[in-house]
Amino acid sequence: MTITRIEAGPRMSQAVVHGNTVYLAGQVGAPGESVTAQTKAVLASIEKLLAEVGSDKSKLLSATIWMADMADFAEMNAVWDAWIDGKDAPARATGEAKLATPDYKVEIIAIAALD
Repeated sequence: MTITRIEAGPRMSQAVVHGNTVYLAGQVGAPGESVTAQTKAVLASIEKLLAEVGSDKSKLLSATIWMADMADFAEMNAVWDAWIDGKDAPARATGEAKLATPDYKVEIIAIAALD
């Protein structure tokens, strides 16, 4: 089975396609922006990467959301809820973790189908 790597760099690829599944690297927004702005940027990055491989957000299978502070959960969720169609909602987990820098507030990792 062919493996395709999208935006491959020396450390990681932004997406990897294997079979009919696409695995996205953790996406982050601009450091220091608000939770709302970072979440919108992350979701836009996810949409861009999915489109690049021939998929879209309606084909999301799962999403893992890491937040620097769970106190921002409602703010992130407001953006997510406006973005995702409830009938196509993926399996999802959300947790709190120290992200790469203190200026990152949200990171989302996603897996989607291609067909």
